[in-house]
Parts: sequence; C-alpha cells; structure tokens
Amino acid sequence: MRARRLTGSLTCLVVLTLTAAGCGLSGGGSDGGDATAGGCKVDKGNVGSGKLSGDVKGKITFQTTNLKKDFGKYFNGVIDAFEQAHPGTKVNWIDDPGDATFTQRLVADAQGCTLPDVVNINVNTAVALTKNGYLLNLDDKAPDAGKPFAPALWKSSMYADGDGKKVHSVLPWYSGGIVQTFNTDLMEKAGLDPAKPPTTVLGLFDDAEKIAKASDGKYYAFLANPQLRIPADWQQMDIKILSPDGKKFTFADDPKTAQWVEAMTKLYKAGGMPRDSLSSTQDPANVYGQGKLVYGPTNPNFLRFIQQNNPSVYKKTGVAPFMLDALGHTVGAPQYIGVASTSKNASTALAFAQFLTNAENQLAWAKDPNVVIFPSTTASLNDPFFQSVKGDDPFAEARKIVASDRKTATADEIALTPGELNAISAQIQLAMQGKKSAEDALKEAQSKANQLIEQGS
Repeated sequence: MRARRLTGSLTCLVVLTLTAAGCGLSGGGSDGGDATAGGCKVDKGNVGSGKLSGDVKGKITFQTTNLKKDFGKYFNGVIDAFEQAHPGTKVNWIDDPGDATFTQRLVADAQGCTLPDVVNINVNTAVALTKNGYLLNLDDKAPDAGKPFAPALWKSSMYADGDGKKVHSVLPWYSGGIVQTFNTDLMEKAGLDPAKPPTTVLGLFDDAEKIAKASDGKYYAFLANPQLRIPADWQQMDIKILSPDGKKFTFADDPKTAQWVEAMTKLYKAGGMPRDSLSSTQDPANVYGQGKLVYGPTNPNFLRFIQQNNPSVYKKTGVAPFMLDALGHTVGAPQYIGVASTSKNASTALAFAQFLTNAENQLAWAKDPNVVIFPSTTASLNDPFFQSVKGDDPFAEARKIVASDRKTATADEIALTPGELNAISAQIQLAMQGKKSAEDALKEAQSKANQLIEQGS
C-alpha cells in the first residue's frame, strides 16, 4: 500500500535499506530467554501473542516531524497532562525537521535499536517499519486500540508484517481532507451551475470541455500536467493501479485508464488547459488565485491560502464534496503514531500514544486556528466544532464536508515514487500532444514503471 497526497514516497528506499541491513523480524526468544524485534533484543512481552502488560511508568521518547515550532504549547500541554495522570512517567519530546533525509535517519535509528518509543510517521515509513518488525502489533498487544477511530479508516490502516500478514501497527492521527473547490463566477460564465458540481472524474472533463469552449483562452479548467491528477483520478475511478501484492503495475490493463488519457488529450487540444502547463511545475493555487482557473486544489488548507492572499477570489470560491465516482468513498493517507517494539517501556509508550490520539486531544488540536487538520476519531468528528459550523464561507463549508467525509474515507491511498510518476507522466504527455495513442502510451508507461519496481527505484 502506498500513499501520496500528503506525503512523499520513499517506501522502496526504506524497505531496501532495512532489508540490506539483514534485520530480522518480530519473533521468538533467544537462548537467553530474550525476544527479538527487527534484530533487536526486546522484552518478550513486546512481541508474539498476548496483550501488552506492565506498569505505566518510566521514561519514553516521543518524536514528531516539524511540529515543535508552531505547536509547542499544544504538545507540551498534552505531555504535562499525561505525566500528571501517570506519576512516575517522563516524556522526552524531540522534533525531527522532516527534511529530505528524515526517513534515512529513522531507518538508522531502527537498525541501531534506538527507534523513538512513540513516533509520528507517514504511511510509507509505517509500511517499512511494520514489515521489518519495528512496531508493536496492536492486534496482539492492544486488541481494543481501534475502538475510538472511524471504522473505515481503522480497517484500512493495516500493513504487512514480515510474513505478509496485514496487521494494525499504527494509530491513525490527523489528515488534511479533500474537497472540490471552484470559482463560481467562472463556472457561470461557462454555462455551468455551481450548485451542481461534477460527481465523477469523467464528468469533470465533460464540464471542462464546456469551459474550454466558453473561455476563449481567458481562463481554463485546470492545469495540464498529469502529475497533478495521477494516480488520484485513477483511484477514484476504481482503476486497479497495482496488483494486490503491490509488486506490479496493472493500470494499462483497465480500459477506463485509456478513457481518462483520451479525455485529458481532448481537453488539452480544445484549450481547456494552459498550453504551457503540460510539463510545468507551477503551483495551481497561485494560478487559481489569479482568477485563471475554474477548479482549485482539493486540500482545504488551500482555502486559507486564498483567503489570505486573494480575498476577492476567495469570495467567489465554491466548495463541494469530492467526487466519489466508482470507488464510492474518498481516500487519504493520515499521519500515524507508531509504538516501537524495541521500547524498553512499551506499556508507557502505548499509553501515551493512545492518550495523544484520543478524541479529546485530537479535537483540541483541530481547533487550533493555525492549523487545518481533521481528526481520526469518531467522537472528534461528531463534535459541534465540525457538525454545527457557523458561517457559510468556503472554509466553513469545507470543514463540514470533510468532517462527514472522514467517516467513510479509507487510508488506501496509492503513491508513486518520483521515478514512477515521471515515467508514467512522460508517456501521458506524449499522448496529450498527439504523438502516441492512449493505449500505446499506457502500455509503455506501465512497462517502464514495472522496470522501476524491479529495480527498487
């Protein structure tokens, strides 16, 4: 399982690095009665069957990713409350800057048997750490851990262990949400009804063609670079992008993918996208803020950006539920909290992880005006903060929509590595320029992407 919208994709790098190190998997004890997890000696209660037991006391280390600068007050408050509720505990909070070498540093910690007791990780890192035995198997160690979370999200937040069995090894934390955003004035100019936004991906392209005909190049539906739309569009269309084991791309085998490429090609030729945006890396938020795009980015945080930087465009911005299409729900990889199986105080680490991710603490952070996040617990999502939102401005509407959406969203979001994304996009760009048929472009894209999987890059 791979994730994309919120995180980068370094799964292959992490897995290869861990495997190359010769680390073992969670398993039984040694001759001395010790157990091992990821090649590290651990308390035998941390692995195998049986619920985790032990007193909640002692010191643990809690690591976040680039959160201390902006949210120090919140996290220090959570830590203080936990320590007061559990005398004799001490939580040492460290904050990784989250730069390009974050994953490598975390891998090195895991290999050195010094993974932080409680760690904030993305899906890709969760995949690697679970496979190599570095995270507690919560199905065994905390069988009731999933009760607070939205059922669809909890059910889908499972990753394969060393034997290939999917287990719960992380607690869902926060996510960014997803909505449709659009310039209502431009929609009306194109003869579209802002009260009836598209409900399918191909329906969006149909509306975009109307925009192309009406705009005469003065504004556009969205940018042309396919990297902005794949694999998210494909997933909503329920295209089988990968084989069930994740070892082979299969998107070219589904005729719906060719329909998507043909729709992109037709729209590009019709002038529904800026000609110079086919391979451009320009930010759609900036172009939307200039009043030149009908459809804006899908992250609700984008609305804050527009509100602050282009208030006149913000007033014209409409918000609607994201297209469920053939998938029937949205997907969105949350940030996770994992508990190290190598922890010397695993009971304390687990207790803190559950305290941090409980409904009360998640809701408190979601209410911070400096952040646009959505919680993962059912009780948090049911709170009046989300369900009885005052106002009808775009951001208020987005908050109501996403809070409802999070109850059915899954964590099954697919990610592409940068190499895979580039290889696939390059072929689609050729098709959009009329240099290849959709079928030929997709076959070549799939072949090149599968070569990258085989090479582990």
